[in-house]
Amino acid sequence: MAFAKTLNPREELNLMAGEVVEVRSQEEILATLDQSGRLAAMPFMPEMLQFCGKRFRVFKRADKTCDNIKPWNMRRVKNAVHLTGVRCDGHAHADCDAGCLIFWHEAWLKRAESELLKESQIDRSGSATHSSGVEGRVPHAPCTLEALQGAARKATDPLSGESVYSCQATDLREFTSHLPWWNLWQYVRDIRSGNLRRGVAGHSKSERLLENLLGCLEVFRALLIEGFNKFQAARKSIQYPHIEGSLVTTPTAELNLRPGEFVQVKSRDEILATLDQRNRNRGLLFDSEMLRYCGGTYRVLKRVQQIVDEKNGKILKMKSPCIILEGSACVSEYHRHCPRAIYHYWREGWLRRLE
Repeated sequence: MAFAKTLNPREELNLMAGEVVEVRSQEEILATLDQSGRLAAMPFMPEMLQFCGKRFRVFKRADKTCDNIKPWNMRRVKNAVHLTGVRCDGHAHADCDAGCLIFWHEAWLKRAESELLKESQIDRSGSATHSSGVEGRVPHAPCTLEALQGAARKATDPLSGESVYSCQATDLREFTSHLPWWNLWQYVRDIRSGNLRRGVAGHSKSERLLENLLGCLEVFRALLIEGFNKFQAARKSIQYPHIEGSLVTTPTAELNLRPGEFVQVKSRDEILATLDQRNRNRGLLFDSEMLRYCGGTYRVLKRVQQIVDEKNGKILKMKSPCIILEGSACVSEYHRHCPRAIYHYWREGWLRRLE
């Protein structure tokens, strides 16, 4: 049996937010994978092949991530980053519409020879094409393209006959470990990695110092909110920020929105008036991270028809209209600075069309 290449500690890139990297070639990446298309249990998905040989900026280090399989947990990730604008298009997973930000193991990347990219080289996703050759000879790959495609659809449910899919979201708990809330090193990593930088400072020492101090303030704020909410949970009292729906049956509203249309997110009070006692409308949660977008104007990115259910790998079809807006992703202001930037899902009743 062939095993995946083990990442030598000296090969770790220790990438930081803002650095420019190049995705390795298809042959190089296949050489790192085991026969199930994984490296250190992290899946390399068929959707990622289209990015081979291209350059991107590191969006953030993926040192931790939220857990949607067992919600409200945080997981520790090692040797991985997220790249700017690089999301899964779902073509190998029944056209899943979730648009997840992809995890990239550092073994699948290399630092770009020059970080000076011309504007004409960078596309809207933040990437730049690059035609450099493979450095050195590539060893025989234990994983094939056929095996990679087969790993995306791992089984068929014997009772329902439904296909069961496997991706980074469904296998997240396999390549991560539990990260307790009281582990303060996660916040040290947030500052050191540049995840909390605003990206506006120059290269002077004073500006970098100010960026780090502002990052420390962000950490202090996160700890204050975490501590307050733990205390409130013990008292069975309201948490911050407070969202409380009151309906038993929630209303529906359909605008038949299409990609490219402009909408305004309704006010907080208008949205709260559509939520049940679990802060849901027709089963869809209105999360505290969505409050920052209330009153804003956004373009419709897509309608979500179906997604892969992270808990069981089956296709979950949306029973009511569900919308993704451009620029509307979780910034984890109240969830320990998770860098995963999951798209928010919006009910059409939470939006109003703009002509």
